[in-house]
Amino acid sequence: MTYVVTENCIKCKYMDCVEVCPVDCFYEGENMLVIHPDECIDCGVCEPECPAEAIKADTEPGLEKWLEVNAEYAPKWPNITDKKEPPADAKEFDGVPDKFAKFFSPNSGQ
Repeated sequence: MTYVVTENCIKCKYMDCVEVCPVDCFYEGENMLVIHPDECIDCGVCEPECPAEAIKADTEPGLEKWLEVNAEYAPKWPNITDKKEPPADAKEFDGVPDKFAKFFSPNSGQ
C-alpha cells in the first residue's frame, strides 16, 4: 500500500502534508503535489493534514489512475521538503470537479 495525491490537489496545492512526511516523498508540480509510491512508507500521517482531502490510500477503489499519475510525475518533478504558501486562489478551486482535464499541468514546480 502507498498513499497517493488525487485530483483535488490540483490548483489547491496546500503543503501541510510536506511538513509531516518523515521520508520526504512529496514532489512538486506546477499546480499539484505527488507522492513517490516507492518512497512512501505508508505511515498515513499526511492524509489527515491535507485541507483539500486530496491524499488517499491507494487501496481505496478507483484510485488506479492517481497511482499512475503519482508514479509518473514523482521522478520528473523536484522533491519538496518545506511547506510553501498555497496559491492565493486555492480555496476557490477546492472541490471543483474535473480539475485534471481542465487544469492539470505536467510542468515541474519551482
